Amino acid sequence: MENQKINFGRSLIVPSVEELAKQPITKIPPRYVHHDHHHPASGDAQAPSVPVIDLHCLLAGSSTELNNLHAASKEWGFFQVINHGISESLLEDFKREVLNMFKLPMEEKQKLWQEEDNHEGFGQLFVVSEEQKLDWSDMFYITTLPHNLRQLQLFQKLPLILREKLETYCNEMKRIAMSILDQMAKALGMDKEEMNELFQDGVQSVRMNYYPPCPQPEMALGFSPHSDADALTILYQLNETAGLQIRKDGKWLMVKPRPDALVVNIGDIMEIVSNGVYKSIEHQAIVNSNNERMSVATFYSSSMGTELGPARSLVEKHNVANFRRVPLETYFKEFFARKLDGKSYLDIMKLEHFNHIP
Repeated sequence: MENQKINFGRSLIVPSVEELAKQPITKIPPRYVHHDHHHPASGDAQAPSVPVIDLHCLLAGSSTELNNLHAASKEWGFFQVINHGISESLLEDFKREVLNMFKLPMEEKQKLWQEEDNHEGFGQLFVVSEEQKLDWSDMFYITTLPHNLRQLQLFQKLPLILREKLETYCNEMKRIAMSILDQMAKALGMDKEEMNELFQDGVQSVRMNYYPPCPQPEMALGFSPHSDADALTILYQLNETAGLQIRKDGKWLMVKPRPDALVVNIGDIMEIVSNGVYKSIEHQAIVNSNNERMSVATFYSSSMGTELGPARSLVEKHNVANFRRVPLETYFKEFFARKLDGKSYLDIMKLEHFNHIP
């Protein structure tokens, strides 16, 4: 199949934060100061922790684990997955290559930098104006599946071993995403074939994140508060530094990733497909003054050419549709054209007057 020239969006080119952090600065530049959005996480030792789902038990047909998945998706929008079946050696190999890529000299990274008209590559996403506040992080973003959506020029510039490991890693991430989506269809009482048709050739992209130490961490954000536009996000934390926070019941809670787990969260697409039963959750990344933090987020969305909206089998079941329907390509282009702002994009997908089915 030929490569489709689909451009989901662009982002203004910004300087490398990693290079900025190497300088002997004691104050961060004004453009990185977030006075209005900084929310400290709850310091309560009794704060609840994100649910843990055993994928092996889930796929073996455990009704308890299916109930756990359903509850986590409705009440949390976040969970950690253990016994996911990805080999330790693949995870270690992939981690090593990602770390090596962020260690590349700046002149090598420049070859992988974003272009003016496309947001894939090194840089930041969602930068839509010169006045906008920036995050204290660098990222490398790339569309990985289906193959015909890949920016081949960018892929071919990647170090060969990273490219090979990324290929295997992406297939494993798709396997996990499809396994979870299949179980979600069961838990929701949704038609399994409908779920499969929506996601079997789903759009997958990968965002590799580097959060350098920051001289004024209380004034900066690693990643502004947002919910993800996709169906499922699978996060692989590459080191032990905590930084991911979720907004739960009006408070920010720190997610402490287990070394044997991947962190999964519900995105806006899944909230829409589930007709509002499952909830995407607002989250952010904070930084600290001593340690760098590194992670890889894999985003899995519906297939190109599909129309995004509540699953028809659930609309029939619920007797109401809570979201409008739009082509997936339109949805993504609108999302990437906006500045990140909590769950504001999902709000514009909601139907103001629910359409009751006679």
